[in-house]
Amino acid sequence: MKRSPLAILVVAFVVFLAWSVAVRQALLFVVGVGMGAVLAGARFGFTTGWRRLIEQRDPSGALAQLLLLAVAAAVSMPLLAAYPTDLGAALGPPSISLLVGAFVFGACMQVADGCGSGTLYKAGLGIPLNMAILPLFAIGSFLGSATLDRWLALGAFPPYGLVAHFGAPVALILTLAGLAATGLAVVRWSGRSTRLFDRKLLIGALLLAGLAALNLVIAGQPWGIVYGFGLWAAKLATAAGAFDPSVNPFWSEAVNTATLSQSVFLDVTSITNLGILAGALWIAAGKPSGGASVKRLSGTQWIVGIVAGFLLGYSSRLAFGCNIGAMVSGISTGSLHGWIWVPMAFLGSLLGVRVRRHFAF
Repeated sequence: MKRSPLAILVVAFVVFLAWSVAVRQALLFVVGVGMGAVLAGARFGFTTGWRRLIEQRDPSGALAQLLLLAVAAAVSMPLLAAYPTDLGAALGPPSISLLVGAFVFGACMQVADGCGSGTLYKAGLGIPLNMAILPLFAIGSFLGSATLDRWLALGAFPPYGLVAHFGAPVALILTLAGLAATGLAVVRWSGRSTRLFDRKLLIGALLLAGLAALNLVIAGQPWGIVYGFGLWAAKLATAAGAFDPSVNPFWSEAVNTATLSQSVFLDVTSITNLGILAGALWIAAGKPSGGASVKRLSGTQWIVGIVAGFLLGYSSRLAFGCNIGAMVSGISTGSLHGWIWVPMAFLGSLLGVRVRRHFAF
C-alpha cells in the first residue's frame, strides 16, 4: 500500500474514534502510530539490543534503552507524585510468577526475534514469522491471565512502588542511580567495543520516552502491550462460548469484566497496539518488507518460532508485562517488579540466544 491512501485511512480512523468512541482514544491511537513509526523507523528492537550485547558485545542498543528509561522516569515520576489520583504506576507483585515468567519471556523473545512491541511493529512491517506469532502471542497472553491465580498462589508479595513510598525526588534518584550502575555494567560487559552509542537509537529512545509520557497523561496509566493481546483472545473465546469470565479470578475482577464487555476501541492498551501496527505499516509502505531482509525459514524453524511466540504471550502475563509493560513502564514509574524482571529476562536471553543459534535462525 502507498503512503497516501494509508494516510487517508489513518486520518479517517482517527476521526471515527474521536466522533464515535472518545477523543482520548483518538489521541492514544495517534500516540500509538508515533510509537510504531519510531520503533520501525529506528529499528528500536529491545530483543535485538540485548542479543547484540550478548553475541557481539555491542552496547549501543542496551544503552539506548537505558536512556529511554531515564528520560521516561524523569518525566513520569513527578507526574505520578503530582496527580496520584489521576495517574497510576505500572505495579506488579514480586512473585514466583514474575521470576518464571520473566526468565521464559527473555529466552523466547530471542527465539521469536521480538518482544511485545517488537512482535507488533515487525508484524506491521510484514515480516512473516512475526505476523504468524501475533495471534499465538494473544492466545498465550489470554491463557496466562486465566491461570495467573494458580501461579500467584505459589508465593507473592504486594506490589511495591518507589514513588508511593519515597516520593518522586528520592524515587527518581534511586532509579537514575540504578540505571547508571546498569550502564556501567553494560559498558564493562562490552569490553573494548568501538561503538558505545548509535545516534539513530538514541533519537528513537528520546522520542519513545516522550510518547510514553504522553500515553501516561492521556490514558492515566503507563504504556502497555500484552493486556491488549490477552483481551482480544478473551473476547473471542467468550463470544465463542469457550470461556466463562465470571468464574475466572482474573477476568471476573470488576475492571477486567468491564473492559471485556466494552468495545475493544475503548481499551487504552488495544488502541495503542493498533496504532503501533499502523505506524509500522506506514514505515513499510512502498518498501519491500519495510526495508528489512526476510530470511526464508525451514519447517522446524517455523515450529520453534511459533511455539516461542505462544510462550511469549503466556510468560508475559505471568511476569506482569514484557519489555514495555514490565521494564519500560515498570521501572520508569517506580515499580520494584521492573527491577526484578530485567535480570531474570536477561538470564533467559542468554539461554534464548543459544537456542536461536542452535536452530540457525
